[in-house]
Amino acid sequence: MDAALEWRGGAADGREVVERPFVVRHGSSDVPGVLWEPAGGAPGGPAGPLVLLGHGASGSAREGYIVALARRLVRARGWHAAAIDGPVHGDRPRAHQDPTAAFLAFGQAWAHDASLTDRMVDDWRATVDALVGAGVAGGGRIGYWGLSMGTIFGVPLVAADDRIGAAVLGLMGVTGPSRERIEADAPRVRCPVLFLMQGDDELFTRDVVLGLFDALGSTDKRLHLHPGGHASVPAEEFQASERFLAEHLEGAGTGS
Repeated sequence: MDAALEWRGGAADGREVVERPFVVRHGSSDVPGVLWEPAGGAPGGPAGPLVLLGHGASGSAREGYIVALARRLVRARGWHAAAIDGPVHGDRPRAHQDPTAAFLAFGQAWAHDASLTDRMVDDWRATVDALVGAGVAGGGRIGYWGLSMGTIFGVPLVAADDRIGAAVLGLMGVTGPSRERIEADAPRVRCPVLFLMQGDDELFTRDVVLGLFDALGSTDKRLHLHPGGHASVPAEEFQASERFLAEHLEGAGTGS
């Protein structure tokens, strides 16, 4: 799809990471997002793997754990990471800055807007097109990381875009207003998957979460289960995510 990328400045964080806000324009949509990349280069180059980061409901592309993971991938691996705001989040139209209001607004949109998933998948794919066109993601090495709402949209995205070579998903099940879509797309996910689950998740029961893991079509999938509630993913799982993505993305470019 045709997608125009506009950089909105950029600043180093003092630890060899540059944060570059951007807007991707495609069709009638303006998609706000952020790219994190190694300091010392022009936007998009030189290019290592690109990891797409999908935030959860009530957050944004600048959510604390998203920024921390992005900076870790840049500093430790020399990769690029990118996040875009989800519907009614961050810098989107009709966005809510209060986390509770954003969470409730997303629930309403998820329940009543049948086009929500398709639009978000299109926004992500347009973002990938624009970033790849700018030289990001050397050798076509692209990964995805997204939990909870990041999995609600991540499963359909990974199913639709075979450029994504590995994915970290979880904190979500075969449930909710887009259940039928998730159920249909899960078997089409073929790339390696690390799936994260919280044993005491108060939002999604064990049976629906395990149902989604079982439905994923990948022959290379692994499940990490920890005690605790929905938002209590331990720090070690962010480290495990990095190792998993590195296993499948480093040296996995075209022609390798």
